[in-house]
This record gives sequence, structure tokens and C-alpha cells, in this order.
Amino acid sequence: MKIYNTLTNQKEEFKTIRPGEVSMYVCGPTVYNFFHIGNARTFVVFDAFRRYLEYRGYNVKFVQNFTDIDDKMIKRANEENSTVKELGDKYISEYYKDADALKIKRATINPRATEFIGEIVEFVKALVDKGYAYEVDGDVYFSTKKFHGYGKLSGQDLESLQAGARISVDERKKDPMDFALWKAQKPGEPAWESPWGMGRPGWHIECSCMAYNLLGETIDIHAGGEDLAFPHHENEIAQSESRSGKTFANYWMHSAFINVNNQKMSKSLNNFFTAREILETYDAEVVRLFMLSGHYRTQLNFSVDLLDSAKSALERMYNAVSNLENLLGEVKIEKLTGSEIEYKKVLDGYRDRYIEKMDDDFNSADGISVIFDLVREVNTNINSDSSRELVEYALNIIRELGTPLGILQKSTKGSLEEEIEALIAERQQARKDKNWALSDKIRDDLKARGIILEDTPQGVRWKKA
Repeated sequence: MKIYNTLTNQKEEFKTIRPGEVSMYVCGPTVYNFFHIGNARTFVVFDAFRRYLEYRGYNVKFVQNFTDIDDKMIKRANEENSTVKELGDKYISEYYKDADALKIKRATINPRATEFIGEIVEFVKALVDKGYAYEVDGDVYFSTKKFHGYGKLSGQDLESLQAGARISVDERKKDPMDFALWKAQKPGEPAWESPWGMGRPGWHIECSCMAYNLLGETIDIHAGGEDLAFPHHENEIAQSESRSGKTFANYWMHSAFINVNNQKMSKSLNNFFTAREILETYDAEVVRLFMLSGHYRTQLNFSVDLLDSAKSALERMYNAVSNLENLLGEVKIEKLTGSEIEYKKVLDGYRDRYIEKMDDDFNSADGISVIFDLVREVNTNINSDSSRELVEYALNIIRELGTPLGILQKSTKGSLEEEIEALIAERQQARKDKNWALSDKIRDDLKARGIILEDTPQGVRWKKA
């Protein structure tokens, strides 16, 4: 397996610290609102990657944090006449509702930053003691010039970063690029005790501390959206490696943005959508298929047309699943025939191709293409003359390849039959109403899906074409 490492700007063979185990940290949401579709892409992508690692036999310890104390949360809590903790509790609960709806597996651990205040204070103190940080009026800053590797993730030296970055002006800092590890309490803000007085952690230190305490000094994979690469992840590296003297993460993975109708998502452009809003109209598997239909490092364009295309694509996949499930009730032969034993090798070849594509930097787009090829293969070559064993094998392999992507796990048997019976009833009513156009449309739509209607003296019957 190869992974594109943002740190080295190249694909590298994936080797874990401990054989068969993966330690993985993914930056989670700041819990002051519902998460939007851009966040959702990051969550879905790395959920699917985690699932794929598990599919390939790894035991994955997956940590995704909640940032439950920062400037945005304080501002929002004041606006809602609430406390930061109440706000965090509320939106962590809402996160789980939306993430569960998107079929995102629960993390091994979802730590909250406020649960690690003591460890954060200890972390900051260690950096001060080592000379990498300094205190000014109750604030503690990291000295970027003391860490000689600063800029290695973004591929720029400190001078270039300083010239190109928007830096908050604070004349108390020794250097404009220095960043806050600990912030002195302001009136009305939540605060905790520290050697520098009452205060709260800076954003960057939270993830470094939680990764350090939950996964160790060096982890296999650190991941997040590409907007976090600088300064957040750059600062995490500086803090963590300054404290430990060791590599913080061996692989850095970053997912690309989502544009909406080829424009950057923005509330001012009125093209800002939460995941919850999208899930009101589209099934979670449609959203997942859409978000995994492009390579995770490629910018994805979001539009209703593209979601509708994903919906149609998923329906084609599920039609194959439905056909196989229905064949199980029709086949006469139980065991594999001689020719089918050889044909199983053809089906196995699709698994091999799928793994080859997915092992190449988690190329889910090509992995999905392999599933479509498998669906065409099955639709063409497996029928009522096939054995039950072969039909089950084909059905299982389609479901198997869908598992890492979080799709194709539902049974269609009951739901398909109910849908067809409902459409037949609607057609019968249309005929009573002499609405021949609607009656013909329903018949033709069903025919296009491989369902043939037969009008008999006993009523309407249907069968697979």
C-alpha cells in the first residue's frame, strides 16, 4: 500500500510502527454549529480510509477530537446566552446525529479538549522548560525560530511563510510568527489554573496534546482537511517534535475542498450547506458515493446534478444486488458447476483490481469504477441457470467491495417488492381514472428497470425480465 505524504510531497510505501496496527489521528470539528458538507467530505473520506485499512487486516486506533474551547465557541455561547460547555454538549450531540446518519463509524476515542486541560498545561510547561516557549503577561507563546524544522510540512522556510501569512499583530511576541500555546483569561471567559495564571489553551496545542496522550510520541497517520496543513498542522509538528525530539507523524494526509457549483462555499454567496440539509433530500449512501467518487486529494464540485448522478449510479449498483437477491429464489442448481468453479476466478479478479486501485493512495474513484465493472460482469453472466452458490458468491463480493466505502450493505428484497407493488397500485388507479399517460409511464419506467407487468384475469403480475 502507498500513501501520498504531504510532508514529503510523494507517495510512500505504508509501513506501520507496530505490525498490523495503525495509530491514526484526524482533526475533528469545533463544536459551535452543525458541520457543513466541506467538513463532511473530510469525515467521510477518512472514515472510508479507516474502513479500508480494517478491510486490509489492520487494527486501527482511530482518534478524532472535539475542539470544545476556542474563540468561536466563546463568541457563539455569548450570542446564545449560554455557556461554552452547554454549547459543546449540544453540538457534540448534533455531530453524532449527523455523523451516524452519514454512516461514519464512531472513532475509537472522541476526546474533548477540555478533558485534557491538566495534560495541556503539562505539555506547555515542558516546552517552556526546554526553551521553546515563553510567557508574557499570562500568555505563553511558541518560539517558531527555536524549531529549525518549521515550515517543512508546507514546504516553505520561515521567512517565506512570514512574508505570505496573515499574522495577528501582537507587539509582545518576540517574532510575528510565534503562536499562542496558552491564553490569559479575559473578562467573562472560561478559564483554568496554570503556572501562568488563569487561562485556556490555544487551538494548536490541543491536538498535539491529545495525540501525544492517546496515541504516543510518534503516530502512523495524522489527517485532516487541506486548510489545516498550515498553520494548524505545521504548528502541531513544531510543538510535538520540540517536546519529544521525535517525529510526530510518519504520514500526513489532507483531503481537498468542496466547491459548490464551481464556487467556493460561502454564506455570503448563499451556497453554504450543512450535511444535515443535504441528508434531508439524499440518502447517506448517495452522499458517500458522491464524496468518494473523486480522489480525496482532488477538489470536488458539489451540485444537485452531480448528486443526482450519484443517486442514479447507486441505483444501478443496487439493481444488480436486487437481481442477485431475487435469483436466489429462482435458481434450481445448488452447487457450483465445473465451469462456474473457473468463473469464480474471474470474479476474484475484480477483488484483486479493487485492492490494487485502493492500495494506490486510497484511490476510491478507481475503486468505484471496478465495482461498476463487476456489476456489468454479473448482470451479463449470472442468471436463473446459475447455481445458488455462484449467485451468493457474486452477491457477497459486491457487498464486500462496498464495505470500505460504506455502501451496498442494505438488502433490497423487501423494499424493492414494496416499491413495485406501490407503483402497480398507482398504475391501476391511473387506469381507473383514464389517465393513460401516467399508466403508460409507470409501465415503461418499470420496464426500463427490468420489471415486466402482465395483466391477467386474476390481476396484475410482475416478473424480472
